[in-house]
This record gives sequence, structure tokens and C-alpha cells, in this order.
Amino acid sequence: MAKQTPPMWDMDINKMMADFKVPGVDMDALLATQRKNIEAVTAANQLAAEGMQAVARRQFEILRQTMEEMSAMATEVMGAGSPEASVAKQAELTKQAVEKTLGNIKEMSEMIAKSNFEAAEVISKRVSANLDDIKSAASKK
Repeated sequence: MAKQTPPMWDMDINKMMADFKVPGVDMDALLATQRKNIEAVTAANQLAAEGMQAVARRQFEILRQTMEEMSAMATEVMGAGSPEASVAKQAELTKQAVEKTLGNIKEMSEMIAKSNFEAAEVISKRVSANLDDIKSAASKK
């Protein structure tokens, strides 16, 4: 029976790269740098995902609160008495709702900005470290 060659994805990349020698290139350092890059991207993606989950949870909570408040507002408007009092009450409640909505929008924007900043900061630090590594390697030559 003929020996089957393993599929491409069964290869040990580290062993393959160790066998691949290029004069003047430290393959171990190159692999370590790429490993750190992948770790940074993974960490940034994790932060972004956690941030989006927090935003989604908060949006759901805002929706739940809004539905409860709308029900309470309808009860208040109905019990206001005269049509004039009902219109006045409706105007007051509408103003409150608009102010609360603007506050919620600001809160959500801040949550998203914070999440984006944290994820970008991880990548930024990794890019800076890569540039420092390049500068260090160039100064050794």
C-alpha cells in the first residue's frame, strides 16, 4: 500500500520555518513577532466583541425601560382629565421622553467609542512594538 502524504493543514509550520534558512533573518524572532501580532489581533477582536455585547445588552435594557415608561405615560395621559390637561400632560411627557432618548443616544455613543478605542489601542501598541523591533534590528546590522 502506498504511503499517503498528509494534507497541507497537517504540516507543522514551526518545523517548516525552522528548516527554511535565510541568511541574516532570525526566523525564530520573525515567528515570535507574528505570533504576537496574531495575539494582538485576537485580543482586539475579543475587546470589540465584548463591547458590542455590552451595547446590545444596554440597548435591550433601554427598550425594556422605554416600553414600561410608554405604558405608564399612556395611563397618565388618559387620567389627565380634560382634553387641555391631557394635551399639556402629553407635551410634558413627550419632552421628558425626548430628553431621555438623547441621553440614551449619548450613553450608547460613549460605550461604542470606548469599545473602539480599547480595541484600537491594542493594535496601536502592537504596531509601535513592531516598529521598535524593526528599529532595533536595523541598528544591530
